[in-house]
Amino acid sequence: MTYQNILSGRFVERPNRFIAHIEIDGRTEVCHVKNTGRCRELLVPDARVLVQQADNPDRKTKFDLIAVYKGNRLINMDSQIPNRVFAEWVQKSGFFGKDVTLRAETFFKNSRFDFYWESGERKGFVEVKGVTLEKDGVVRFPDAPTERGVKHLQELMVAKNAGYEADVFFVIQMEACDYFTPNRKTHPAFADALKEASDAGVGVHALNCIVTEHTIEAKDFVPIKL
Repeated sequence: MTYQNILSGRFVERPNRFIAHIEIDGRTEVCHVKNTGRCRELLVPDARVLVQQADNPDRKTKFDLIAVYKGNRLINMDSQIPNRVFAEWVQKSGFFGKDVTLRAETFFKNSRFDFYWESGERKGFVEVKGVTLEKDGVVRFPDAPTERGVKHLQELMVAKNAGYEADVFFVIQMEACDYFTPNRKTHPAFADALKEASDAGVGVHALNCIVTEHTIEAKDFVPIKL
């Protein structure tokens, strides 16, 4: 995945979940935040950030917040990008087979999954979660309680019991992490649901990413500790 029209700026403040004030070339600009998570450890005063200038001149905000430097580590925080990164990785990796057909936003019973896939006689559903929370090389999800995330795991177990393959992929939007673990302190119910799903045969995977100022691409599997 490649971004166009990337500019560097300095984070000033975040008045609400949806906008941030960013200093760009000495001017304070209102910027759309493409991640409604807390991100408190990332969006700190004076943090260096990367924004994308919008092509549409009629937009209320001219910029989207794409990534932030945490020390020397560049972290992509675009919550709309993990699904695209995953879709690109599926076609390149052959994880589900060489001739895989991937379909986004697919319903099963009362559930809508991020992806449905088929490869020969195999078929399954996938949920994708973006991960931006890191401390001392350990990455965690979620950074805030997510009842929706618990529901997704429960729905994957239903699909598994119905004869489909079922997987959850945590796309870690950075490099150089030691392992992934659910954020039990923030949301114990999600951690319990993830362990239950794994025990029920749902595949639990974590992929880190190569992140540059203009690109993001899935790289390697990361160890998981449940």
